[in-house]
Amino acid sequence: MIQYFKNIKGQTVEIHKPEPGIWVNLVPPFKEEEFMELGERLDIPIEFLRDSLDIDERPRYELEDNVKFVVIKTPTENNSFNDSDAFYITIPICIILTQNQIVTVNSFDNGAIKKFLNSFQKRHPDKQNMMILKVFEKVVQNFMEFLKEINHRRNQYETSLYESNSNKDLLNLMRIQKSLVYFVTALRSNEMLMMKLERTNFLALNEEEREFLNDLIVDTSQALEMANIYTNILTSTLDAFASIISNNLNNVMKRLTSITIILSLPVMVASLYGMNVVDIPFANSPHAFYVPIALSIVLAVVISWYFAKKKWF
Repeated sequence: MIQYFKNIKGQTVEIHKPEPGIWVNLVPPFKEEEFMELGERLDIPIEFLRDSLDIDERPRYELEDNVKFVVIKTPTENNSFNDSDAFYITIPICIILTQNQIVTVNSFDNGAIKKFLNSFQKRHPDKQNMMILKVFEKVVQNFMEFLKEINHRRNQYETSLYESNSNKDLLNLMRIQKSLVYFVTALRSNEMLMMKLERTNFLALNEEEREFLNDLIVDTSQALEMANIYTNILTSTLDAFASIISNNLNNVMKRLTSITIILSLPVMVASLYGMNVVDIPFANSPHAFYVPIALSIVLAVVISWYFAKKKWF
């Protein structure tokens, strides 16, 4: 689906055909004929539009036939039905700059473009560079918000895991760890993209816009540092829980082994007194039944006291 937006006297108006100085936003579902028609109408290389559909497209920029193509990654919730997949993934936002229009292509519904659309009355599509930088700003804000949500959920699952040692909580922590891997990779690529844009001045930014881009680089670096810190904390936590689980398992096995030894002694005494191939002590005594029982109890008590002294229980 293709949307055309124009700013008229501070108001966002959706129009039905492209004009100079507008914002063109492509959102799912996509049709091949729409790509072909838009590419011909706005003189956009069709490869730029098709590349936008690749969820694994890396952040980069490219110039072809005076059309600029910029890709940046943004976070979004993962709608997968697989319980082992990450809670959050990253998807590309593709920005295409023609001489008269700015075009954004979203392979999936994402919050950055929604926020940008909600504040569009403050934007000016004719100022393409600032429009791109504002999209970058919304992307960075999205990363910050998702990282805070991830940290909050991590704390919740850790607290629950301390109390119950549930496999479900461990699985959720693993899904958070996968989400952080996506975030760290995307933030590192976004940071490199912005630094290259600043160094090469690909967008022909003025001094004010370059300062704004530099601020975005700093914010992206901060988000990357947060993601790395959360990743290290989560990795350390999972390693600690793995050690705790292993230690608990060793303690359980030690207790079971001790109980097995304690129970095996009365069984051994009863087996010896149950033999009928030779004469055994107290065989003719009227208290013959109580002798092995007493001996079994004594041996069990002594061994139990010894294990308790060694803190095997």
